[in-house]
Amino acid sequence: MRPDFDYSKSMLIDGQWCAPNRNNTIEVVNPATDETVAELSYGGAEEALEAVEAASRAFATWKQTSARQRADLLLKVSELLLQRQEEIAFILAVESGKRLAEAVGEVRFSAEYFRWFAEEARRPDGQFIPSDAPNKRHWTRSQPAGVALTLTPWNFPVSIQARKVAPALAAGCTVVARASQKAPLSVIELFRCLVDAGLPPGVVNLIQGPAATTTAAMMQHPAVRVVSFTGSTQVGQSLIRESANGIQKLALELGGNSPFIVFNDADIDKAVEGAMIAKFRNNGQSCIGANRFYVQRGVYDAFVEKFVAQIHRMKIADPVADAKSDLGPMIDHGAKGQLVELAEAAIARGATRLTDLRELPEQGSYVSPVLLADVPLDTAFSCQELFGPAAPVFVFDDEDEVLHAANNTDMGLASYLYTEGFGRATRVTEGLEYGVVGLNSALPSVAYAPMGGWKHSGMGREGARVGMEEFMEWKYIATEL
Repeated sequence: MRPDFDYSKSMLIDGQWCAPNRNNTIEVVNPATDETVAELSYGGAEEALEAVEAASRAFATWKQTSARQRADLLLKVSELLLQRQEEIAFILAVESGKRLAEAVGEVRFSAEYFRWFAEEARRPDGQFIPSDAPNKRHWTRSQPAGVALTLTPWNFPVSIQARKVAPALAAGCTVVARASQKAPLSVIELFRCLVDAGLPPGVVNLIQGPAATTTAAMMQHPAVRVVSFTGSTQVGQSLIRESANGIQKLALELGGNSPFIVFNDADIDKAVEGAMIAKFRNNGQSCIGANRFYVQRGVYDAFVEKFVAQIHRMKIADPVADAKSDLGPMIDHGAKGQLVELAEAAIARGATRLTDLRELPEQGSYVSPVLLADVPLDTAFSCQELFGPAAPVFVFDDEDEVLHAANNTDMGLASYLYTEGFGRATRVTEGLEYGVVGLNSALPSVAYAPMGGWKHSGMGREGARVGMEEFMEWKYIATEL
């Protein structure tokens, strides 16, 4: 993919790009064309443990560096990401099917994480606690937890790694990262920036290999103290079980099932604009993407008419070859087939297709965007996370009804609400059982605010000061004078 990089050496261990100890490769495929864009060396448990050992050795020195030193290095990483944003974005778009504009935005967002946590590294923490006894003093301080694993998916491969790696380094932890085999190339580019910024050998490490095998091996190592994972709830549950032996700290962002609620007093044009972003960003493959639409009866027809019209205007094409593409492919044919199957099963049960079937490119894992009405509530299309350009739309009458429907899920990551009423906005945002609420806003993510879910959508937070605290241990000191 990149002529100046040897993909037979795709793993970064102890400051060196290296190959696995066996001849094993995987193909990285462009989902827009089905073409192989790179052959990548692929490791396993052996390399994963080598990376943990390297991170453990580096931790002894890295944890002693000053906050200023760590901040300067993170600022350099941010600068390099911005300098290289166009080339990294191109690689990201080719391997993931992401629109080029969105890929550039993701790289810039990643740079913002490094900039913000560079600043956060230098802010004071700890506190002095007033004592009841005149001869005693009490205070607290934080210290880095140890080696951190950062395990990320393919849908936002650069920014999700940045959201974990930046606070881990700012806190004084060392890192072993694992990239998804579906979109590993842009993560390699991120780690090239980390190396070129001057991070010492072993402070950041990147492995390639089967998720279950490598993760299980690393979590058995006593140096691993934090595991930060973004992915499915099922895998998150397995990580909780695996962490029991080592009592590792876990920061988990898991599955979503986001409701998008439109009230009668909403600005309908703004709501439709938000719906297009919340549903079709990243080709519908977003953990916080809108998954179920609830529209109050008084504006249901108007909203649906405008929403469907906007969907029909979308151009479906290779997002790299055609800059005017509005919707690219899903990540692979397996994901496409699963989504189509869910929609067809709902239609067979009586759901109404509101959107037209579209002519699609011959190559690639494209799918027609799907909006269904009259979906039976016991179908998978109605209650399962639809990780693609598809969604059901429901009509409702009052606040209590829609709050019950929106909260009637084990998930609780993100939700969206459109209303012009202050009282209603206050009541409903407080009533939604979600870690993130977009109030008249379809893009809630920022580096300086906490992101995370309730219920089965995870534990812990990313971003903001609390995102850095996930990689810290707190110490309380008591002394007598």
